Amino acid sequence: MNRDLLRDLGTALAAALLVVTAVLVGTAIEESDGTLRVNWPPLYARWDPHVGPGTPAALIVAVAVVAYGPRLATRLPWRALLSTAWGGALAWTWSLALVDGWQRGIAGRLTTKYEYLRVVDRFDDIPGTLRDFTGHILIDSPGHWPAHVAGHPPASTLTFVLLDRAGLGGGAWAGVWCITVGATACAAVLVAVRSLAGERQARRAAPFLVLSPAAVWMGTSADGYFAAVAAWAVALLSLSVTGQRPRLTALGSGLLFGLTCYLSYGLTLFALLAAAVLLLGRSRAGGGGLRDRPRLLPRALCFLAGLSVVPLLFTLAGFDWWEAYRILVERYHQGAGGIRPYGYWVWANLACTVLVVGPVTVAGLRRAVVTLVRRRAELLPRSGGAPSDTSGRAAGPRLALLVLAALAALLVADLSGMSKAETERIWLPFALWLLPAGAFLTRPRPWLAAQAVLALLVNHLLFTGW
Repeated sequence: MNRDLLRDLGTALAAALLVVTAVLVGTAIEESDGTLRVNWPPLYARWDPHVGPGTPAALIVAVAVVAYGPRLATRLPWRALLSTAWGGALAWTWSLALVDGWQRGIAGRLTTKYEYLRVVDRFDDIPGTLRDFTGHILIDSPGHWPAHVAGHPPASTLTFVLLDRAGLGGGAWAGVWCITVGATACAAVLVAVRSLAGERQARRAAPFLVLSPAAVWMGTSADGYFAAVAAWAVALLSLSVTGQRPRLTALGSGLLFGLTCYLSYGLTLFALLAAAVLLLGRSRAGGGGLRDRPRLLPRALCFLAGLSVVPLLFTLAGFDWWEAYRILVERYHQGAGGIRPYGYWVWANLACTVLVVGPVTVAGLRRAVVTLVRRRAELLPRSGGAPSDTSGRAAGPRLALLVLAALAALLVADLSGMSKAETERIWLPFALWLLPAGAFLTRPRPWLAAQAVLALLVNHLLFTGW
């Protein structure tokens, strides 16, 4: 057994020990004073061993991806790989959700007292509701919003209002929407990785994006939908900076980035990923300079034009994003957020993330850090301004920078103290960008099998829900 593999296994074991520690310490704290406000710390879940109609399908999908995923990822034409990855992610997410049954696993998820569908009938006058939105955020305000409605900008709730107006109302259609759209995030991440770090790295990452433990939560919350919107914003930006229909993709990226910020306040941290994409695009193009300004200016203007659309529409409708966020901070401390101890959650949140991405991904992140530290010079343009190579040695550090930018955004969210518990759901948009770190690992099948076993155990031993 070589030294790198031993280090990978040691890192994965350390990540697993972090989870065990969070479970034991969290259980002791919750039994002592109940301040964690979760039934099975560090997850928002309860112990509930069970099987369901999705169990056979989940086992079949897991075995199929482990057995054939790496080979198909290598051999399929690129467009076929994207559609196959999306289909695989859909099958994996649907089967895991159906382990809990149709009603409990899908149709009832977004109909609880905390969720968006509980207030659809209050949006009969959409402009009027948006003007008065901030007046219902605080718990002591008249007719205060449920937790998830109050905790997000109104584009999240408005999505389900518009689905209802289109004749797709109710929990079942909402669940179908979130799972189907959320699964496209897999393809979006692959598009970005290919554009910025080369096709070989994207193909190696594909099975890890399909067979992800994150699917346990992608199929149970609207955050899977948010993750897909944010992922496509990054993917389109990566296409723009690498010169693929640059103006159109820049416009689309800006539009989706604007929407992302009005789906969840915390997703403004995707600016860190956007910065990494711009840096990688600049290095791939050969470093830029004054001669590039005429070429880059139209893209920047298209991006800014797209970025302004959603904020402008909501502002004209009377919703003040900054004021709403200020009030939300007060609401956060009125509820469980003001009780949950920062000293536990600042590290237990990371244990949640380990369960979402798997200890396998943590081992890949270790390799990403080593790659970036040792080969950081390869990110820079070659002498004479030649573009950096995404098909050769430069591909590794470029992928490393991308996944570590997502890790940096997640750590900022953690340190902010505005994400104490439930981060297995809230951080899904960031977690998806950690999964390509699996591309750094050799012999993918055993690693993929470990990912599948983790997801199956979590989904069959616990009931996760909001």
